[in-house]
Amino acid sequence: MKYISTRDNTKEYNFEQVFIKGLADDGGLYVPKTLKKFSAEELIKLKNLNYNALSTEIISLFSEDFISKEELSSLINKSYSTFREKEVVKISNVGEIKLLELFHGPTLAFKDVAMQLIGNLYEYYLSKNNKKINIVVATSGDTGAAAIDAIKGKSNLNIFVLHPNKRISSVQRKLMTTVEEKNVFNIAIDGNFDDCQNIVKQMFSDLKFSKSINMSGVNSINWARIIAQSVYYFYTYFKLNKESVSFSVPTGNFGDVFAGYISKKMGLPIDKFIVATNENDILYRAISKGDYISKKVKETISPSMDIQLASNFERLIYYINNSNSEITADIMKKIKENSYQIDKSSLEIIQKDFLSESCNKEETLSIIKKNYEENDKILDPHTAVGVGAAKKLSIKDCVVLSTAHPSKFPDAINLAINKSEKLPQELEYLLDKDENFEVLKNNTEEVKQFIKKRIK
Repeated sequence: MKYISTRDNTKEYNFEQVFIKGLADDGGLYVPKTLKKFSAEELIKLKNLNYNALSTEIISLFSEDFISKEELSSLINKSYSTFREKEVVKISNVGEIKLLELFHGPTLAFKDVAMQLIGNLYEYYLSKNNKKINIVVATSGDTGAAAIDAIKGKSNLNIFVLHPNKRISSVQRKLMTTVEEKNVFNIAIDGNFDDCQNIVKQMFSDLKFSKSINMSGVNSINWARIIAQSVYYFYTYFKLNKESVSFSVPTGNFGDVFAGYISKKMGLPIDKFIVATNENDILYRAISKGDYISKKVKETISPSMDIQLASNFERLIYYINNSNSEITADIMKKIKENSYQIDKSSLEIIQKDFLSESCNKEETLSIIKKNYEENDKILDPHTAVGVGAAKKLSIKDCVVLSTAHPSKFPDAINLAINKSEKLPQELEYLLDKDENFEVLKNNTEEVKQFIKKRIK
């Protein structure tokens, strides 16, 4: 399979280039030049596979020039051996709504599903190439912890994680900052997540710097993340045994829901995707009425969604514009200038697949409280937003992606029901462990200097 950039589809790349680089040199995002589309008969053959075997079948379509199917299968088995659920994910019921529980990995969030595999793919790559890689990643709370857990202690790899200072939960932070391995560096930026992400993008765009440190990224823009996350859409559809299914996805960066969209483009019978947002509702405004003007980021009780510019939305823009990279590049300039309005014809194309709803703090707390009283189950605030959006839109046969364990957000849970969900026993040590992180200004050059000093 060959890949191209959303901003220049004249050059071709292989999976190794796409995986290691993450972001294209022109600032665009990588997408496959062509996508495999499963027939109904081919889907039936996949139906009874367990999660690991299904992952192997789907991910190998995208990575066959990088790793053999047998080696990939072995890495997948290794990656998911640490999960608390044998089948990696779990489908449960909350009243009339089904939840897809994605938080059974080592850092209690859906990011583990992709990140554990990515850590082992890096190790596989480095075992065959005499190189060192420096991973730089921005996090709104969960990506950083999942990336650190997947990469800590691995030789020839360093990881630098930027998080917005005092804008993530204490448990989210401690999952990152209590790690003792010498190849892990945590940086708290005096700003919001979009500031952290902009710093990372600027470092990637500075080709002299990024090449000098052999920089790589594992944010949701990395195509390997997208394909690993697409697997659980296939798995859920097969398990539910329905003609069609819809998904409500709490999202900020549009990566998790875009993985579902790719699954649909590959032939999976998905009806609608509900893009569930908090008060940082740019995606709700974009999908509902074409308004893609960013506003100031608000701090909320669902911090992983406190994002205004959704990086993966660029991939959707590329597809809805008939894979025209020139139009996409022009639109991305308008987005950078904060002047992009989605035209009527493009909006109609988007709304064939996507709906959106937004839940504010009071609504989110009410959903957590009501669900606990009626179903004796505690939802984390992001999952609660997904449930709220699904109920507002009354979509039939809807599965809500439950993206994080409620114990990661003790303050929000306590606000809602006057109690906290305990951390799983194997993670209770976090509460009393010393933290180690550096606070830096919202300044790209300062972050560059920090990284250079640490890798000498």
